[in-house]
Amino acid sequence: MERILHDLRLSETITPFGVGAIVDVLGESLIAPDSSWWDRKSAPEVSCERLLARLGAGVLRQAPSHSGRAAKETAHLLYWRFPTWRFCERCTKLSQLTSRNKGRWSNHCDCGGALVPMRYVAVCEKGSHIQDIPWFMWAHRGRDAGVTESVRHCRAYKELRFVRSSQHGEGLASLRVECNGCKRSRPLSDLVGGESLHRDGIRCGGTQPWEEPKPGNVCEHKLIAVQRGATGNYIAERLSALDIPEERPQSVETADRIRSHIYFEKVVADNGGPQAEMVAEWIANEVGGTAEEVLNLAAGGIDDSPESPLLNLKDGEWAAFVKKLEGDRDHCVGDFVVDGWAVPSDSAWPTELTSRLVGVGQVRRVREVRALRGFRRHSAEAALITADLGPDRRRKPVYPAIEMFGEGIFLRFDEDRISEWEDLPDVRARAEILIGRREASEWAHRLDVPEPRFIALHTLAHLLIRRLAFASGYASASLQERIYANSDRPDRTAGILIYTAAGDAQGTLGGLVRLGAPDKLFPLLLAALSDADVCSNDPVCIESDRQGVAQLNLSACHGCALVSETSCETGNRLLDRQLVLGGGGVTGLLDHVLDEVRSTKGSRHPIRKPIQPSRLHFAKDRQE
Repeated sequence: MERILHDLRLSETITPFGVGAIVDVLGESLIAPDSSWWDRKSAPEVSCERLLARLGAGVLRQAPSHSGRAAKETAHLLYWRFPTWRFCERCTKLSQLTSRNKGRWSNHCDCGGALVPMRYVAVCEKGSHIQDIPWFMWAHRGRDAGVTESVRHCRAYKELRFVRSSQHGEGLASLRVECNGCKRSRPLSDLVGGESLHRDGIRCGGTQPWEEPKPGNVCEHKLIAVQRGATGNYIAERLSALDIPEERPQSVETADRIRSHIYFEKVVADNGGPQAEMVAEWIANEVGGTAEEVLNLAAGGIDDSPESPLLNLKDGEWAAFVKKLEGDRDHCVGDFVVDGWAVPSDSAWPTELTSRLVGVGQVRRVREVRALRGFRRHSAEAALITADLGPDRRRKPVYPAIEMFGEGIFLRFDEDRISEWEDLPDVRARAEILIGRREASEWAHRLDVPEPRFIALHTLAHLLIRRLAFASGYASASLQERIYANSDRPDRTAGILIYTAAGDAQGTLGGLVRLGAPDKLFPLLLAALSDADVCSNDPVCIESDRQGVAQLNLSACHGCALVSETSCETGNRLLDRQLVLGGGGVTGLLDHVLDEVRSTKGSRHPIRKPIQPSRLHFAKDRQE
């Protein structure tokens, strides 16, 4: 095979150029085979037990990489040419790469013109398979009057041409595949219908382009013709985890204390009898839980056995952050270093803000491991194709992974205040709009449940990311969010982590973590709220309850709350400014913060009109 020299960043081997993705490189159209094709000697193993516990049995490996110039024996990734059908820019002749000339690749036609990959491929509607469109078969099929006996029996396999003609109109109607043997001509407008390939008798082979054809393995789902560069052709499913000391959640420790209590067996033996509630009260008073927790454990309603993996990676991360916030300066040496500080009650900052914020963590170092679980094609409801399709099922599958080191800011909110707020009828009614749309969507059930706390904290994270992009030195696309906002977990969570991580270096430069100090964080929070108070699209935006993809945003648009989709856990969905700042009869989580600041005469920290930092602005601050 011909070696095409092209460099990728390590992070790009997960997405967007990971296993199964179509890549356009130097005029070539390539597709990445699964990880069973990797040279394991040059693919180092990445360690993250927390992530493997969620993925299942397997091995995390980083893609083969090198530094410096590429040589003959340099570690590299394999890519297959796809689609194999090409047309000549000069003579418009169509040709296909066959098994005869795979060893000697030529990207030039006999006439000397360059060969260009065909722009349409066939994707399986439900099976996530992809294949070439058999252009000769397709060109000689159809239901129009042009399909004569000479067309049906044509064998001029090397006489196809891909032509453009304005005589037949514009768009796809002007693009045609013609056969010089039988003079059959068919426009591409016949190709794009949902049933077109199925009507022509073209079936799915049930494989990926790099896999050998399997006789009798015909997929039952229909094929759909799509452009090879369409976004839906590759929907990567990745999973990331912070490499932290696995802390036991508070609910697990409480359950262990309940089970080890001397009177717990009495509750179990009574089996909900009259003495069970009384003894449960005794146990709850001693261990610090509630009687309901004791009775639930006695009835076997909770499975908290140490052997069971955590239901969610975020549960362990939340417990680790909470423990770090209990300390002060973190003197640990490792990949998880967090300086925690509590928000003082007598702070000079607005009490409407400080009363809802319990603690802040300056994450000085954090290690994140991202892994590619697999991919889907055409829709989120299609079958998941795993990242390792190797024939040897006895070995552990290989998940492409990358480790990244960075820094961030962690905010923990008061559980009592946020629970009191989300129990308000107007708040619940506002969140129910998104909850209903999520349930009605075919794919949105993969997103987190948009309960009020999640929507509010998620939107606040976006507002803070937009403001941090001005002050941290990082572009907004370099910042990531991780939302901890679930009330249905054994340990309720209410917090956000905003961080940045780099995979091509041993960390970042500290421009983000320094902004977690009290004298810098609170002005940034107030500025972020002030930015969102008025949107350039108001009053349309603030009064809206149907924006974004599948109408999964309420009062949120590009002028106020949206960020780069790569920075957001849900792809810029489940956002609403009203649940943060209030409005339209809805009580916001931070409804009266700006009012308190504006009503304070001579405030030490007035809200200024948001502007981008510049040398002049810095000089003005020094004068003040």
